[in-house]
Formats: sequence, C-alpha cells, structure tokens
Amino acid sequence: MNTGLSCREVFCNHLTEMGTADKRVVALTSDAKGSTALGVFAKALPEQFVEVGIAEQNEIGMAAGMAAVGLKPYVCAPASFLSARALEQIKVDVAYSRMNVKILAVSGGISYGALGASHHSPHDIAVFRAIPGIVVVLPCDEAQTVGLMDALAATDTPAYFRVGKVAMPVIYPAGTTFEIGKAVRLRNGDDLTIIACGEMVYPALQAAEKLAGEGIAAGVLDMHTLSPLDEAAVLEAAAIGPIVTVEEHSVNGGLGAAVAQITATHRPVAMRTLGLPGDENAVAGASPDVFRHYGLDEDGIYAAARELSATNRK
Repeated sequence: MNTGLSCREVFCNHLTEMGTADKRVVALTSDAKGSTALGVFAKALPEQFVEVGIAEQNEIGMAAGMAAVGLKPYVCAPASFLSARALEQIKVDVAYSRMNVKILAVSGGISYGALGASHHSPHDIAVFRAIPGIVVVLPCDEAQTVGLMDALAATDTPAYFRVGKVAMPVIYPAGTTFEIGKAVRLRNGDDLTIIACGEMVYPALQAAEKLAGEGIAAGVLDMHTLSPLDEAAVLEAAAIGPIVTVEEHSVNGGLGAAVAQITATHRPVAMRTLGLPGDENAVAGASPDVFRHYGLDEDGIYAAARELSATNRK
C-alpha cells in the first residue's frame, strides 16, 4: 500500500500555493491551526490568515462578509463544530446568500475516535445535503483532494469539503482531474457494485479484490460528490445488479439513503447500506477499531457484499 499525505495536509499545502498566486485567498480557523494543518499557510501568508478563536459562528459570518467584498475565504475547522455549532450561519450566511465560501471540515465522521460523540460528526452529510446551494465533497486521497479543490476554485459556489485526519493510500495518479457531481468508476464488475465515498473508497477496492478471488465481480464507484449526486451513475449501477453503499456517516440521510431514494424511485434493486448506526452514538476508539466494529473495513465490506451477492443469486 502506497500511503500519501492526509487530505487535510494536502488541502492546506495546496491552499498555500493558491494563496501565493492569488492574494484574495484568505484562510480562517477557529483555534484549529494544528488540527487543520494550516501552519504552513499561516507562516507563508500571515496577512491572509485569520485566527478567530473558538468561535465557529463568527468565523462563518466573517467569511461570508469577506466573500461579499470579493475575497476568496476558506474556512478550516473541525467538522463536528461546523456542522452543528455553525449550522445556521452556513445555512443562511453562506448557502442561502450564495457566498463564495469554501469550507474545509477536518476530522469528519469518527476521525476524533477516542473523544466520543461530542467530537464525532456522523450527521454532516445528511445536514448539508438538505441545504440548497452548497456542494458537498469527500475526497479519498491526495490527488483527488487537489483535483476537487481546483474544480471548486473555478466556481463561485459555496462548498463543504469533508476530510479525515490520517494519511490516505494513493488511489489516483497525481494530476488527475475531477468533475463536481460526476462519480468515478474505479473498477468494473457485472455481479454487483460497491459505492463508496471518502476514506471508505480504499477498503471498498480491497473488498472488491477479495471478492474477485471467489469469482464475484464487484464494481467500485467513487461517489466523491454527495451533493449534487451523480444519479446517472447510480442508475447505471442499479442496471448491473445489487448495490452496497459504504460511508463514514450515519446510515440515516447520507450516501446510502441518497442512493436508495434514487433506486426506489427509478430502478428498485437489492441493497445493503453500511455506515455508522443511526439509533445510537458510535463507540469511542481509534478509527480502525471503530471501522472494524461497524463492518466498515475490508472484511466487513467483503462480508456484506458476499452475502448480498449470494442472496441475489437464489
């Protein structure tokens, strides 16, 4: 496994390059310079860096004001606080007002593992998918982080960019370009399709490889954009056969729910939705252990896909 940098490090390194080239780029954080890996940016471009302190609501309001006068603000803070504490400000000041604010939400899902429910964000995809006017993306590796940043920077659309905190395996070659709202098929398979996003893409690929060893051809779809969702890609997957969705998010309102809504309406198909529980707080612990507990690792995805494939063949 070739491991690259964490997506948060890649984001902030690339943001430093963007800020060097364009003085309108401004980075804001809420006492989270370390958590967001913004140290490089702050050192290189101190006049374009704003430390707000523990005040996420103010941070979003300030960013919206900056955007209103032609600056290009990037808010960098923990996902758990942005998607709860600053939700109203993102909804009204950014999305409703159509302000060109890009939000880097670090340590999404259960990245803060051992800190428990207060720092987990199993709800953010569901929240922001329900708010019109904001793009929601989850990159899976270094190249995709840069590619999605560049794609979003070319627009004036508000965006929520959700990443984890650990180094990620390399999936895409450097320089790969991506289209917002267009999923990427990483592997073909005519038995079923595994649709994954963010940190779940790599274990989905691992599971597909393991399934291939048993003669089960599982395709893998990287759904890097959750809003707008690539409905055409979902329907193409449904035309092939059963679907397994995998996400580091509650099973309520996230990727699996979005895919099920599309298939139920247009092309019903057998499905399994793998994610964090929707009726209890996730257990606290290191991310790999939590993933294993909820079947979000290679073995868990493999087992769910294998069972679904067997059931569908009966």
